[in-house]
Amino acid sequence: MGPHYLNRFFTPQSVAIIGASARPDSVGYRLLLNMQEAGFTGGLYPVNPKHAELLGITAYPNLNAIPEDIDLAVIATPAATVPGILRQCGDKGIKSVIIISAGFGELGADGKRLQQDLLAIAHRYNIRIIGPNCLGVVRPSGKLNATFGDGVVKDGNLALLSQSGAVCTAILDWAKVQDIGFSTVVSMGGAADIDFGEVLDYLATDPNTTGILMYVEGIRDARRFLSGLKAAARLKPVILIKSGRHEAGSKAAMSHTGALVGGDNVFDAAIARAGVVRAYTITELFSAARVLANNYVVNNDRLAIITNAGGPGVMSIDRAEDVGIHTAELSPASLNALNAVLPAHWSHANPIDILGDASPERYQQALAVCLDDSNIDGVLVILTPQAMTHPTLVAASIIDTAKASKKPVLASWTGGAKVQEGRSLFANSNVAHFNTPETAVDAFAFLAKYRQNQILLKQIPSPGDERAKPDVAGARLIIERVLSEGRPVLTAQEAKAILAAFHIPVTQTIKVSNAKDAMIAAETLRFPVVLKVNMAEFSHKSDIGGVRLNINSVQDISRHYSEMAAAIKHAHPDITEVGMTVEPMFTSPSGRELMVGVVRDPVFGPAISFGLGGTMVEILHDNAVALPPLNAYMVEQMIANTKAAKYLAAFRHMPPANHKALVDVLLNISSLVSELPEIIELDINPLIVDAHGAIAVDARIKAELCNPLNRYAHMAIHPYPQDLIEHYQLSNGANITIRPIRPEDAMLEKDFVHRLSERTKYFRFMQALQELTPEMIVRFTQIDYDREMAFVAVTDAANMPGELGVGRYLMNPDGNSVEFALVVADDCQCLGIGSKLMRTLMQTAKAKGMAFFEGEVLAVNTPMLSLVKKLGFSIEAIADDSEVVRVVKDLRV
Repeated sequence: MGPHYLNRFFTPQSVAIIGASARPDSVGYRLLLNMQEAGFTGGLYPVNPKHAELLGITAYPNLNAIPEDIDLAVIATPAATVPGILRQCGDKGIKSVIIISAGFGELGADGKRLQQDLLAIAHRYNIRIIGPNCLGVVRPSGKLNATFGDGVVKDGNLALLSQSGAVCTAILDWAKVQDIGFSTVVSMGGAADIDFGEVLDYLATDPNTTGILMYVEGIRDARRFLSGLKAAARLKPVILIKSGRHEAGSKAAMSHTGALVGGDNVFDAAIARAGVVRAYTITELFSAARVLANNYVVNNDRLAIITNAGGPGVMSIDRAEDVGIHTAELSPASLNALNAVLPAHWSHANPIDILGDASPERYQQALAVCLDDSNIDGVLVILTPQAMTHPTLVAASIIDTAKASKKPVLASWTGGAKVQEGRSLFANSNVAHFNTPETAVDAFAFLAKYRQNQILLKQIPSPGDERAKPDVAGARLIIERVLSEGRPVLTAQEAKAILAAFHIPVTQTIKVSNAKDAMIAAETLRFPVVLKVNMAEFSHKSDIGGVRLNINSVQDISRHYSEMAAAIKHAHPDITEVGMTVEPMFTSPSGRELMVGVVRDPVFGPAISFGLGGTMVEILHDNAVALPPLNAYMVEQMIANTKAAKYLAAFRHMPPANHKALVDVLLNISSLVSELPEIIELDINPLIVDAHGAIAVDARIKAELCNPLNRYAHMAIHPYPQDLIEHYQLSNGANITIRPIRPEDAMLEKDFVHRLSERTKYFRFMQALQELTPEMIVRFTQIDYDREMAFVAVTDAANMPGELGVGRYLMNPDGNSVEFALVVADDCQCLGIGSKLMRTLMQTAKAKGMAFFEGEVLAVNTPMLSLVKKLGFSIEAIADDSEVVRVVKDLRV
């Protein structure tokens, strides 16, 4: 694979600035000045027809007048002129353009039309665009500052991506005070073409970047956004801050779930699945960056606090409680060790108050004990300046002691002038320093959250996992019949039929339209029963008195039916026919009322909600949100993040609820919304769970016609493609399975490459390679099935290795072609494995709508060239003296 297609935005050898100006208060002047002050060593070409020279550099009237090839064009002219300039870029062969100019999609219909014109021109000339309406791009290591921001940006290892230019400059200014540098800064602006996902793709493999900070306002392409986040977060920490957390006004929704679950809940669920940590303020953003960029790793969230003053220690414990961090409990061995080295009056608990006269040795001894304690995952060391304190000497002892452990050590030297010298020692150490203990606790909380989200990132569930197969076709037929009648809302009976098709237990429901039918239904079901209104006009039945419980006779149900029908007709004179249902009165002394729901987020698609149920759900506001598909681990996490979790345990006279039954319901709901894109809202309220099982007592579903381009187009996260697993028998009689790769294949993949001969490794990687690096293993096994695919051929045969071969492809930026790679174990060649893998890859790419299947092959790799010839590939020389040829298969023929 060649250089990344975004390389010219970040490492250009020549830059043209169209709209460069002599006016010091203009954007064009600042752009040119920043490029000069950054020390850009390539060709710099200001374009302005009114000047022959700008800031001592030759200026050109237009792009065509520049005698050299241009890697990057930066446009800062009025919006109306930009389409014409973009055409000049196309004619000049410029493929990378930053549009600083505003006046496009953000300005209503006229601006949007102008933006569409831009995109049409860009598509015609194969130009990629950052912007419009953006600050620009900074790459300090390449001496590139193509922005109109103020001042020089320090080189560092953090990347910054921001949708807002103003927020971008504010963060850069704040970072300057904090002495924080950046590897890359990208102001996305309107993101009409290149979006977050593509830049994240680039930064994921950028060796200059060890952590990524993001400011996000909105997402255009959820799949691409999450895909880029995952690709980056697998290899380096990503910390994100998002504005617009609170929705203005209330949303009218059919379901309780719709009222409870907003866009911000869903956004949180989405980025958690991507392995990303969310911050809520710029201060938090950099607190998280400090600890995550230090490559700290925690096994759990148990924090120990060492302090020379009681107050800050107690405040830190309070903050830990606020952010969900557990206070570590000291082991008996640690208590004994601390008793041996600390004064008799130390706190004898966590926080470890080592008293106001604590010496550097006392701090060092206390820290060493904590780092040796397996009950402790991280340590916060607090120092307050007292008469007997030596802040600088203590700092040096803490830094020295921390080197011997992999556990994170955080410090907070509180105060001003007296602690400044000690603080400065931490700047270049492995101990992250924070000015207040509370921000240090927040930083440790980010570490714990990062660990939890990294586990979520590696979960790749299939839509239905390994459970009993649902009746998808039957459920879809019911929905289609309802929609054909012009009804978007299913009746309770229809909704329960959908749930039953996915093996979710439901109470029996009989639809009735008069008192006589109600009596017959009640006798059939046996008393006691429940009578409920069953009409699309009334989503929340209890709000209109539409539920009568514990009915014990035919006389009572006849009376209740008549009373409810009369009340509804009186309150709503336009209603002539009243529909109701009769259901068994489900009673369970130990039953817990819960709610499971689904909403369709306009950006991220279906989201599943879980929490306490009943009539007060909107007051209790207990809900955890997750994006499907889910597996058992994710469901357990979801349950644990609610108040309902404690309610499910044994309590007084109640036995514990059947946890497995609840997990099964949530897994089946995940399967349901994965397979039925027609469902846009769903409520099960209440779902009653007791010691014996779970049952849906009431359900509502809202649907709409849906014709997705592919099976899971409605979902932001592509499930594990279980349907692509195939089984074959080789010519030697061995049974093999060809399946999409999974994260848990990491060791299998590592061992496979280790076993390859040097010749086969060279044919596959086109360079000398001994072993896969940890980064390569992650990249090869944790893939995004929407835009790439990798199939492994595996077997259980005793005389063969576990992995026999692997083939993969990655979608190219044009969205129309893929680049492939293939390798088969040396001792498994000539058995047809390579041919099977290639055909499987090509079929999958074709099903995704790809037109071309391409790859680069060493000219001496005769086995591969022979295979692709048999499969109908054309073979093209890249250059006369090249050792590599390009092979292409047109999948349309």
